Amino acid sequence: MPPDNDAMSYGLMLLPVLLPILFWGGYHYHKDRHLPEPVGHLALAFGLGLLSAAISRALYVALGWASLRYDALALADGNTLGLFAYSMLAIGPVEELAKMLVFLILVLKLPEMDEPIDGIIYASFVALGYAAVENVMYLDYLTPTEAAARGFAGPVVHILFASIWGYTIGCAHLRGESILRGLVGGFLLAAGLHGLYDFVVLQQSLNALPIAAIMIVVGWIWRLRLLRALHEKAVGGGNSPSHDCRD
Repeated sequence: MPPDNDAMSYGLMLLPVLLPILFWGGYHYHKDRHLPEPVGHLALAFGLGLLSAAISRALYVALGWASLRYDALALADGNTLGLFAYSMLAIGPVEELAKMLVFLILVLKLPEMDEPIDGIIYASFVALGYAAVENVMYLDYLTPTEAAARGFAGPVVHILFASIWGYTIGCAHLRGESILRGLVGGFLLAAGLHGLYDFVVLQQSLNALPIAAIMIVVGWIWRLRLLRALHEKAVGGGNSPSHDCRD
């Protein structure tokens, strides 16, 4: 009986992680309704997102070997400059690099990646896989309320930042250009914003959450407007997909 109860309790703890993942998966599939990507490819992107979480962990371990791994919460307690440096130079770059590396496998291989919106969609599913692993790893350290809050916020944050390099790399790919410019520019912007967001949140001051919330809301407004514009252009037809990319 106790093992069954433990399994049931753990299953209930997983709900705040799984339900947002299912919601955002369905949401992005709907957003790509003009020329929807094959479900199998989206599942592959999600699976690669799971792999990216392992890559991220390996990169953090490598930082430890180089004596560059720090406890972010300890830095937040009295070392603001150190926390800022670690957020901007480690947390943001490591986590965005891990997701971006597996995304590149999709962009360079899938013929269905034929619209600017597709880069955002595939990057979002990679981000969902990453967020799922990250949230499960934190379950043992969170109360049910905290798990629910993180289950909601984790995918939102990772999707937003991944969308930046997903879009820039996807556009470069569709234009037939070297993806290097889109890769570097998109990565630096995403990693910088990710690091800044974590820096704000980890300080845990009274104004930290409102500032972080404003950052995410502004980012999502940009993302929603971009998705709507891309969808309208795709439905309207006319120009080639590469011309729909905004510089």
